[in-house]
Amino acid sequence: MLLISSVIQHMSQTTGTELTPECPPIASAEVCYLVDDDPSVRKSISRLLESEGFNVRAFGEPEAFLNHMATNPVRLVVLDIWMERMTGMELLAHLCARSPETRVIFITGHEDRAAEATVMQAGASAFFIKPFDNEKFIAAVREALNQA
Repeated sequence: MLLISSVIQHMSQTTGTELTPECPPIASAEVCYLVDDDPSVRKSISRLLESEGFNVRAFGEPEAFLNHMATNPVRLVVLDIWMERMTGMELLAHLCARSPETRVIFITGHEDRAAEATVMQAGASAFFIKPFDNEKFIAAVREALNQA
């Protein structure tokens, strides 16, 4: 829990974004959420997840996802780590504060071992570098949902 607090504090100081719990913890739902600012990535990952029988709700803007999450349960979210308006790590800090039971899988197009270590220590379920092995990704999604 101390690590999560330091991630929240660091992200608040780095970005000037106030990261505070604004709503109570949220219950489970049967939807895989996806937040990525690249439309082609959203489309391809959504298709992959749907082909495996998952329901998908995709967002291009982290803020839109946070607004949706305020009134909807989230069991699992797949996050791009490097988005323009808000990083996946900032979004993770919001999730840790609002819905600590939500499982998070990170995806990125850039190898960044420091970011991987940080998010895994903060509780992420998995970390994938695009392009990733579809079978390993789907296995990680199933495992995360089993833990949620």
